[in-house]
Amino acid sequence: MNGILIIAHAPLASALRQCVAHVFTDHPEAVAALDVQPNTPPEETLAQARIMLAQLGTSHALVLADVFGATPCNVAQKLVDGVHSKLITGVNVPMLLRTLSYRNESLDALVARALMGATQGVMQVVITAPQNQNRRNHDQDQRDHQQ
Repeated sequence: MNGILIIAHAPLASALRQCVAHVFTDHPEAVAALDVQPNTPPEETLAQARIMLAQLGTSHALVLADVFGATPCNVAQKLVDGVHSKLITGVNVPMLLRTLSYRNESLDALVARALMGATQGVMQVVITAPQNQNRRNHDQDQRDHQQ
């Protein structure tokens, strides 16, 4: 079973973990969160991350960071080995929900699931009900609200 470590700018990592715990009430120990505080040296954050990764108690882990190139991601890059742990940036709630749903799969399959969850969870939402749309005066076609 794969463990999940979220490394993000404070307080995002903890907030994301709380969202996941709200949905998956029976697996809170599977997800750890490390909030990177401002002005904390990266070496100190890396040491905390190593401890948290070990505390997950799994042989494989998926590490999720918020922004590529920022301190949390840079720390995570030093943390992961590419074999027993993998790193994905751009963590969001749909990614986390998908990851928890499939955490029993292989680490490579879990990475693919996480990426799919992240991208499929981002979409533009349009109001499709005609009664909720403003009608343009020059429109004569009654079907313009249909997609």
